[in-house]
Amino acid sequence: MKAAFISDIHGNAVALEEVLRDIEQKAVDKIFVLGDICYRGPEPKRALELIQSLQTEVIKGNADEWVVRGVQQGEVPDHLLDLMNKEREWTVSKLDHADMDYLEQLPTAIHYKHDDVRLTAFHAVPDNLFKVILPYADDEVLDTEIVKKANADIYVYAHIHKPYIRYANEKIIMNIGSVGLPFDGMRMASYGIVTIEQNRISTSIERVAYDTEKVISLYHSVNYPNMNMTNVIKNAKV
Repeated sequence: MKAAFISDIHGNAVALEEVLRDIEQKAVDKIFVLGDICYRGPEPKRALELIQSLQTEVIKGNADEWVVRGVQQGEVPDHLLDLMNKEREWTVSKLDHADMDYLEQLPTAIHYKHDDVRLTAFHAVPDNLFKVILPYADDEVLDTEIVKKANADIYVYAHIHKPYIRYANEKIIMNIGSVGLPFDGMRMASYGIVTIEQNRISTSIERVAYDTEKVISLYHSVNYPNMNMTNVIKNAKV
């Protein structure tokens, strides 16, 4: 079994298309989507349609929750609250009722087993869409916030836009980064692959180039309410 895990598209359909092309070339058996599909990018509707066309398991991320009910005080710095809700309102204006229902009803975890190897996937931590677990978190933090909250051998998550693979407490913990808004200084989309075969496991982080200038141009052509997002694309970090 060879599975690709993608997440944090953030309305960047250009990057998503390139990632899906790359996945197709690698002949994976399954694709799993770990959330944050539409919000903060210039093509929310097209990104959502591309994800839905995969007809696969998709879970909710914090940005999907924001699209559904808005960004609330305490979830982002106070000085960004109004702007991020303006971005949310713009995103919602590009979606229809069926899209909103789809996002609202998404589950929050994936549980998969192959060859007696158990895998669980979630957006941020198993019981919270917003909590941040960074690549350099102590093993004790990984154990408390991730390992003890789900029974698995492999844990796959996203949310922080910084991919990594670690081995702690006899478990594999993997962050797959972001398709649409990488924060690690590389202007390339990121996703993960897990292969399980006859109780052998391999994991990898894949990087895919895409036309960043086209995405920046799209932000301007659609009159996106936060032009600073173009700087995020240019610098691949915030």
